[in-house]
Amino acid sequence: MSHDRYGTDVLAGDWRAPKGGRAQRQEATRDLVVEEVTTDFCGAVVRTDRDLDTVELEDRRGRRRTFPLGPGFLLEGRPVVLHAPVPRGPVAPTRTASGSVAVAGGRARVARASRIYVEGRHDAELVEKVWGDDLRIEGVAVEYLEGVDDLGEHLNGFGPAPGRHVGVLVDHLVPGSKESRIAASVMRGPHGKHVKIVGHPYVDVWQAVKPDRLGMSAWPVVPRSIPWKHGVCQALGWPHRDQADVARAWKRILGTVHSYADLEPSLLGRVEELIDFVTAD
Repeated sequence: MSHDRYGTDVLAGDWRAPKGGRAQRQEATRDLVVEEVTTDFCGAVVRTDRDLDTVELEDRRGRRRTFPLGPGFLLEGRPVVLHAPVPRGPVAPTRTASGSVAVAGGRARVARASRIYVEGRHDAELVEKVWGDDLRIEGVAVEYLEGVDDLGEHLNGFGPAPGRHVGVLVDHLVPGSKESRIAASVMRGPHGKHVKIVGHPYVDVWQAVKPDRLGMSAWPVVPRSIPWKHGVCQALGWPHRDQADVARAWKRILGTVHSYADLEPSLLGRVEELIDFVTAD
C-alpha cells in the first residue's frame, strides 16, 4: 500500500477565494443592515432607487447616506453584492406610517364627537400623511384653525364636554410666547377640563421634518424681519416670490416624509398625546 508523500493537491478547489468568502448577491430589502466597506458607514436600508441604481442607508443616529448598488458591502461580516428588490405583487403593509400595527381590511370608523385642532393647513397635511390611517380607524377628525388667536372662540362654538374632547397642537409653544399665553388662558377657562393643548418648540411645523431629509445639517436661521417661510426658501435657493412658491416649497418638504422616522421626536410625542386624549372616552 503506497503512501501519498505530497498530500492533497494545493490547487484543488477555489484557492483564489478571499478569506471572507466570495461576495454573494443580496436583495437590498428595507431594514437590512449592511456596512459600506470604503467608508465604514453601517446602516439599515431605507430605500432603493431602481432608476439611479442607488441604495440609501440610515445609521442608528438617524444619519443617511446614499451609495451605488453593487459590490462593496458587508452583511454580518460577509461580502455581498446589493441589488434592488425584485418587484412583487402588492403586499398589505404591516405597519402604518406612524409605526402602529396596520389593521388589515380595516374600515374608517364613523367620526367621534371629539377632534383635534391644528394651527394651519401644513400641520393638517403632515398629521394626515403620518397618522391618517390611525385617525380613520379611530374616527378622529383633524381641523385647522389658521392660527390660535381665535382658539377660545372656536372652542365656544364647538362646546367641549364629556365625550366631546378637543386636542390642540400649537406651533412654537414655548415659555413667554404669545401661543403659551393663549393656551394658559384657555386651560383656565370653562373648557379646560375637556381640552388638552400641547405644542412643539419650532417656529413652524416645517422644522419638525428632520433637516437631513432635505440634505441639510440644520434648518436655516431666519431674521425676525423676514417672514420665516420666505426666509427659509431664500436661504435654500428656492423660489419665494409669493404664496404659490411657498406652497410648492412645502410640497417638496412633505415629499421627503414617508413615516414617523422622518419627523423630530418632539412632534411625534405630542401628536400621540392628543390621539390618546381624544380617544380615551
